[in-house]
Amino acid sequence: MGDRSGKMKPVLNWFQSSIQAGAEPGECATCPLSRVAAGMTVRIRQLCAGPETQNRLRELGLGEDQIVRLVTSQTNFICQVCNARLGISEQLARLILVEPMPAALPRG
Repeated sequence: MGDRSGKMKPVLNWFQSSIQAGAEPGECATCPLSRVAAGMTVRIRQLCAGPETQNRLRELGLGEDQIVRLVTSQTNFICQVCNARLGISEQLARLILVEPMPAALPRG
């Protein structure tokens, strides 16, 4: 477990700095997909993986500016993108920076 907490520390520090900048824990301006609550819709802003992984994510539909809904965030992260559901690991979800999409305005 020492390795795991050591690997997550930079992400947590980065996430905490987002909160200190004024964002609520579930409402960061940009944060890793691994920190998003299930059911939220987000837009991918940046892929922080290596070039080969970035290309593969784009091939799967997980590219920059793509809108994604996180279906579940348990052992694996299931994302709905382009009317398909894709499962990715927590490690990969940490490398995808996203921003929340504004809630739909009620029609009146």
